[in-house]
Amino acid sequence: MNMKTWLLSAAMTLAAVSAQAQTSVKIGVLNDRSGLYADITGEGSAIAARMAVEDFKAADKGIKAEIVVADHQNKPDIGAAIARQWYDRDGVDMIIDVPTSSVALAVSQITKEKNKVYINSGGGTSDLTGAQCSPNTIHWTYDTWALANGTGTAMVQRGGNTWFFITADYAFGAALERDASALVTKAGGKVVGSVKHPFPGTDFSSFLLQAQASGAKVVALANAGGDTINSVKQAAEFGIVKGGQSIAGLLVFISDVKSLGLNVAQGLVLTESFYWDNNDQTRAFSKRFAEKNNGKMPSMVQAGVYAGTLHYLKAIEAMKAKDDGLKVINKMKEMPTDDPLFGKGSIRPDGRKLHDMYLFEVKKPSESKGEWDLYKTLATIPADKAFRPMADGGCAFVKG
Repeated sequence: MNMKTWLLSAAMTLAAVSAQAQTSVKIGVLNDRSGLYADITGEGSAIAARMAVEDFKAADKGIKAEIVVADHQNKPDIGAAIARQWYDRDGVDMIIDVPTSSVALAVSQITKEKNKVYINSGGGTSDLTGAQCSPNTIHWTYDTWALANGTGTAMVQRGGNTWFFITADYAFGAALERDASALVTKAGGKVVGSVKHPFPGTDFSSFLLQAQASGAKVVALANAGGDTINSVKQAAEFGIVKGGQSIAGLLVFISDVKSLGLNVAQGLVLTESFYWDNNDQTRAFSKRFAEKNNGKMPSMVQAGVYAGTLHYLKAIEAMKAKDDGLKVINKMKEMPTDDPLFGKGSIRPDGRKLHDMYLFEVKKPSESKGEWDLYKTLATIPADKAFRPMADGGCAFVKG
């Protein structure tokens, strides 16, 4: 063998060894890219996932990470079909985001069947770590219990002891009203009525008139995205706050407040797990994110996609393998979480990611110092108090 042939053979051998050493993972960002949740998830979540891959320097660590995206249109049948195709035909290893609780629950079950990895950042129902828990699912960012615990308890403590719910008629709305009602009652309040609205909705006038007529001190909106925006706008038109009632947005995102404007949204109390202006690290990330997202700051869902993707890649690096989804999930649970957006945390055996939650109040226009300076912090809810105790969730695969 001459030197030229030998060098070529050696190069091919090294390339083959390198290829074998590299772990390829395909991450599917599944969400609403065209409907009422597109601003809080959508392309922003895909940007967040790509940023996580870049910041982790996955390629330098022997991980080839590919991001694919799809629009589930907030329909469980479409979301389930995409998840099956991704797992069965397209080689997707992990699905992340998935707003709309009915879709989130469907994807959770399919992921379990296929023994893949599912990190939910967008869906709210606490059933993901309760009655419909799965050992292949991690619920990262927030849930209906945490929202109800933060906003519901705070509003009762501030004197809002009678409640009327306007609830989106699907899995998320039902779970949010259920969890909020229980926590309001526990805090000494009383639910005096509720009404369900179609999902998505446009005209909330009849529901708001019922809330007004109830005389409840708090009109609670158990909905999200465009439904919340329209509800709050129409509540302002009906003079509900001027009439002495308070509006509780049980799931409000920064994009909702931006859309509403401070004149309409001022004084709204809400619970989130992330705010771009929390600290130097969240500000640095959010500035980079906004540059890629048409100047828009990240929602907590998009922040959760970034952090969840980062932790997944850490587990893949530690294992040097990806084929057994349950083993990857267990590695993620075993490893402490640590990222610039949520800080240090952990993942419980039932799949609930633990971190602090924050109670915010929307600023008055006179208090805001910039376009995205929208919140002031009322309280920090520590991780061990922010989420439903595992023993109360009823997750079947958790022992003890």
